[in-house]
Amino acid sequence: MDRAVVRAIEELRNLNVAALKTRYLAVFGEESRSSNKQFLFRRIAWRLQAKVEGDLSERARRRAAEIASDADLRTRAPKGFLPGDSPSSAPWVTDRSQPQRDWRLPAPGSLLTRRLRDRQIVVKVLDRALRRIYPQIHRRGAGPRL
Repeated sequence: MDRAVVRAIEELRNLNVAALKTRYLAVFGEESRSSNKQFLFRRIAWRLQAKVEGDLSERARRRAAEIASDADLRTRAPKGFLPGDSPSSAPWVTDRSQPQRDWRLPAPGSLLTRRLRDRQIVVKVLDRALRRIYPQIHRRGAGPRL
């Protein structure tokens, strides 16, 4: 690669976003809609290299245009196009009027058991609280009394 291009690309690395946008305007002749520093850097560096080493061949440009015209660019059908495509039938739509259960918490009705020194503590998970089931102190090895 030409040393001047390498030097110009290295200078781009030290520019801030505003300076890159100004350089983009000078190189491409139009303002950039992006303010992403990495995107601007890559586009300008590519353009500088393309000017020195040559751009795509005419054959490659024609082939790219053929592929683009043959491709179905829409990846989703418009809303309401398919039957049952209303927002209420979508499986990912959740009802926000009711509080949602946290997936990290155990399900209601689960029993949680822990040993703490010589105690075995068993707790039942309720909808909104925990209820201690076996409040008695149990010795190790001895099961809960019902």
